[in-house]
Amino acid sequence: MTDIAAPVGSRRDRLQQELQRDVLREARAILSQTGGIQGVTMAAVAKAVGVTAPALYRYFDGRGELIRAVYEASMDDLLQAMRHDVALQDPDDLSAKIHAATRAIFRWTTANRPEFDLLMGSGFRGAYELDPAVDRFFVLEIGTVYVGLFEEYVRAGLPYPTDDEVPAALRPAIERHRDALSPDLPLGVAYLMSTGWRQVVGLLSMAAYGHLEFAYQGHVELFDDMMVSILTYLNLEVSPDLR
Repeated sequence: MTDIAAPVGSRRDRLQQELQRDVLREARAILSQTGGIQGVTMAAVAKAVGVTAPALYRYFDGRGELIRAVYEASMDDLLQAMRHDVALQDPDDLSAKIHAATRAIFRWTTANRPEFDLLMGSGFRGAYELDPAVDRFFVLEIGTVYVGLFEEYVRAGLPYPTDDEVPAALRPAIERHRDALSPDLPLGVAYLMSTGWRQVVGLLSMAAYGHLEFAYQGHVELFDDMMVSILTYLNLEVSPDLR
């Protein structure tokens, strides 16, 4: 195992970028192999990359920053999948775009279960304890996609609850959530988003961890039924042209 030399100029920058890419690749590989962040340590990643641990500390202040980088890389993959699938839909078909964004999360989850665990499952608590900022980071990144879609929802003149119709017990939390996403979003629309999202996360957890797998193999039928329910709740029809 060798330490990293300190080349000068652009070559040094290029080596630093290459090392950081290698580190993230190996860290995510360890995450997948071990099924959780407990195996993603500075020593383990340094060994996998082929550098000394002190060399790794030149680029990451500690394990918390390393886990945050893995979290962000996993989030970027998920966002790319969502945006790709939304872009395939008819720009005027809001139902198809909401459906596609959510289906992309479902597909990504079943293909990347350890990463789901880090973003939204049991591994999230460990990431949060290392860096509490990951909670708002998740909201802002995922919310960017859905806020744009629900801004279209408002422009389309579709109905949503008034502020007074949002349950009083939930109103402060919905306000905090809305303000973190987009302060100009109507409170009732934020409530619709929250109501749909809690259903989505429940099904994602079932699919990621294989709950009731003996009955609902793959959970695809449950997902399809859930989307009918959510879209109906939003006064939208399931698009026959979903791509």
